[in-house]
Amino acid sequence: MTLIKSISGIRGTIGGQVGDNLTPLDVVKFSAAYGQWIKTQRNKEHYKVVVGRDARISGDMVQSLVMQTLSGMGIHVVDLELSTTPTVEMAVTMENADGGIILTASHNPKQWNALKLLNKDGEFLNAEEGLQILNFVEKEDFEFSDVDDLGKITYHNAYIDLHIEEVLNLELVDVDQIKDAKIKVVVDAVNSTGGISIPPLLEMLGVEVVRLYCEPNGHFPHNPEPLAKHLTELSHRVKEENADFGIAVDPDVDRLAFVDEKGEMFGEEYTLVSIADYVLSRKKGATVSNLSSSRALRDVTEKHGCKYFASAVGEVNVVAKMKEVNAVIGGEGNGGIIYPELHYGRDSLVGVALFLSLLSEKQIKVSELRQTYTSYFMTKEKIELTPELNVDALLNKIQENYKEEDITTIDGVKIDFETNWVHLRKSNTEPIVRIYTEAKSQEEADALAKRFITELEELSK
Repeated sequence: MTLIKSISGIRGTIGGQVGDNLTPLDVVKFSAAYGQWIKTQRNKEHYKVVVGRDARISGDMVQSLVMQTLSGMGIHVVDLELSTTPTVEMAVTMENADGGIILTASHNPKQWNALKLLNKDGEFLNAEEGLQILNFVEKEDFEFSDVDDLGKITYHNAYIDLHIEEVLNLELVDVDQIKDAKIKVVVDAVNSTGGISIPPLLEMLGVEVVRLYCEPNGHFPHNPEPLAKHLTELSHRVKEENADFGIAVDPDVDRLAFVDEKGEMFGEEYTLVSIADYVLSRKKGATVSNLSSSRALRDVTEKHGCKYFASAVGEVNVVAKMKEVNAVIGGEGNGGIIYPELHYGRDSLVGVALFLSLLSEKQIKVSELRQTYTSYFMTKEKIELTPELNVDALLNKIQENYKEEDITTIDGVKIDFETNWVHLRKSNTEPIVRIYTEAKSQEEADALAKRFITELEELSK
């Protein structure tokens, strides 16, 4: 079954049977449920929703269905066409809209698509709001508008330019310093909307750009998740072009990874670490990442005399914690940068601009910059669940067994040992338990993961 309905939206593979895959009927139902929810948020005469999509092949079809459904509910639509997740988020507030929908399956392969839902602040819905939409879907409780009250669809193609402008105007983005540094980069945008947003930003910063897969045609040339094993061509091209570094983004441009001048991965976890280092050097304040992110962010935060906080996994949880502690920078270890001065959403454009500001200030190579941070190594494993397994009881047993250690239980169980940690949590989208570990060597991280897999298997007998 490849249709997944959750509190964060709906995703699935295109084609097939209704309710099993992401079919046009499923898209219409979910769009109508969202439209119904929008109307419960504010009592007003006219409603407006911003809609944009990444470049995947099914995007045009899915976007048409979404927009026409909202129009049928009397909701006006601002059509951004090809866009990025952070751009749509910013457009919601710039348009003073009631919400937004991004059509993207993030790093999933091309047969997938999804509806990601935003509130009036251009932020992802929380669990309670997501549940309300799922209830509307379940009951098919939709009310459509009369013919004289249909919503209008207007096209707006300037928001990527406006997004870039907002990034360039940020106090900590040192445009002149970056221009003086004469930097050359290679950009792998996996033939999606990173290709129409990252290179224009770089050119405005005076950076020489070598484009690799920057044509937004939706034909992903490799697995679109920006991991080392998928970025071999980018690594090769960086060396071939004698570039200063390489940039990789996922199809909707909310995850950011770098390759150093030697073609080696900088490390997705260290995208946030390095940018936080720069931000904290200019502005003191708290930082936030999720429980499954590297300890390196805590190290850097404490180096600057500031306080680090961890949230449950999921962007909406990171954002909530950032607001609670008034964080100056935060994000997720998968290369997601959230910079509140711009907006509360993972944003590769602001990540690129802040990283370039750091690099041009330090005037060192990217590989040298990476060496200034403590090296941690992560292992990510999972255990398939059987229906009869009581996962909560299992995690409770683990918690009891390690009660003398530093334990966090806001999202599964995380155990912080002196030099390493393990995080065990149920996946929200698959019938699995995720096991994340981190240590000072890959061997140690692997061994820790193996140890806890064995313990879970023993306890489940």
